[in-house]
Amino acid sequence: MSPTLRLAEQLIARPSVTPDDAGCMDLIMAQLQPLGFECEVIESGPAEFRVRNLWAHRPGRSGQTLAFAGHTDVVPTGPLAQWDSDPFTPTHKDGKLFGRGTSDMKTSLAAMVVATQEFLAAQAQPALGLAFLLTSDEEGPAVDGTVVVCERLKQRGQAPDFCIVGEPTSVERTGDMIKNGRRGTMSGKLTVKGVQGHIAYPHLAKNPIHTAAPALAELVAMTWEQGNAFFQPTSWQISNIHGGTGASNVIPGTVVIDFNFRFCTESTPESLQQRLTEVLHKHQLDFDLTWTIGGLPFLTTPGTLVDAVQQAIRQQTGIETQLSTTGGTSDGRFIAQICPQVIELGPPNATIHKINEHVALADIEPLKNIYRDVLQRLDHSLQA
Repeated sequence: MSPTLRLAEQLIARPSVTPDDAGCMDLIMAQLQPLGFECEVIESGPAEFRVRNLWAHRPGRSGQTLAFAGHTDVVPTGPLAQWDSDPFTPTHKDGKLFGRGTSDMKTSLAAMVVATQEFLAAQAQPALGLAFLLTSDEEGPAVDGTVVVCERLKQRGQAPDFCIVGEPTSVERTGDMIKNGRRGTMSGKLTVKGVQGHIAYPHLAKNPIHTAAPALAELVAMTWEQGNAFFQPTSWQISNIHGGTGASNVIPGTVVIDFNFRFCTESTPESLQQRLTEVLHKHQLDFDLTWTIGGLPFLTTPGTLVDAVQQAIRQQTGIETQLSTTGGTSDGRFIAQICPQVIELGPPNATIHKINEHVALADIEPLKNIYRDVLQRLDHSLQA
C-alpha cells in the first residue's frame, strides 16, 4: 500500500460529518510537524456548531508561498442500508476505493501531504514556502471556516502567493480538467405585495401573482451579458415561488419568489441588483427585496500557477488538461480575495455526495505526483 493510499484510508475511516473534524487535522499535523511546519489550530463558531481550522506554514527562502487548501468535513452518508459497505470503513472493490470522502476530498488531502513529504525529501531547503489551509466547514454553512482563516491571514499580511484547492475537478481521469475560476453566486428573496380577497370578487382585491408574472417573464428572457473567454454568461433562475393561503377561493395578499444569479466576472453584484430592480419598478410592483451574496467570481488566467499545473499534468499523465470555470462554488472564492493565483485540482467527481462514493485506485498516485511536480516546478522558477 502506498503512503498516499494509507493516509487516505486513515482519513476516510474518521467520520468527519460537517462540522466535525473527527481528528483528521491531528492526523495531518502529525505528518507535517516533523517537516518543519508551524501548525495553528483556529476554532470558530458557536459551541453546538464548532468549526476547526488549520493553518500550517513552512517558510521558504524566496518569501513566496504555495498553499494547499481543502476540507476535512464530509456530507452525511444518507441511508446506510443503501451503501454496499460501511461508508467509514475504506473498502476496495473492482479497482476502486469506496467510502464517504474518497473523492470529496480526503484523497486530495492525502495526496497533498505525501507530495509535500516527497518534495521536501528531495529539496530540504526550498525557495518555495509551503502551507496548508484546512477547514471542517466547507460542506456546511461555510461561515466559520476558510473565510475566517483568510481574514486572519489578511490582517497579518501572511497571504499565500499561489493556492491549489483539492476539490474533485476531474471528469474521466485525474488531471483532465482543472478549475481556474468559479462563478459568483447571489440570491434574492422577492416579496410582491397585493391585496387579499375573495376569488369571486377580483375587482376588490389585487393578485400579486398576476402582477408579478410579466416582470418574471421579462427577467427570465433577459440576457445579462455574453460571458467571456473563460466564463459562460450569467444566469438567473427562480428556485421557489410561495403564494396563497391553501384555499382555492382566496386571492393571496403576497407572493414570495426565491431566485439566484450565477454570475461571471463581466458582472458585479451591484450591476445585477440595479438591472433587476429596474424591471420591478418598470412593472410598478409593490415589493420588498433582500439580497444574499454567497461569493464573488474569481479567475486565474494562464500564468505562473496555471502553466505549472498544466505542465505537471502533461508530464505525469500525458493529458492536455481542460481549463474550466463551470460548476458550483468552493472555498476558492474566499482564498481568491487574498491570493492572486488560485486553481482547483482533484480526482474525478462523478460520485461526490452520492451513495457508494468512490475513487479509482489508479487515480490516486497520479494526483500525488502532479501535486509534487507543481511544487518542483514553482520552486525551480524561484531558484532561477
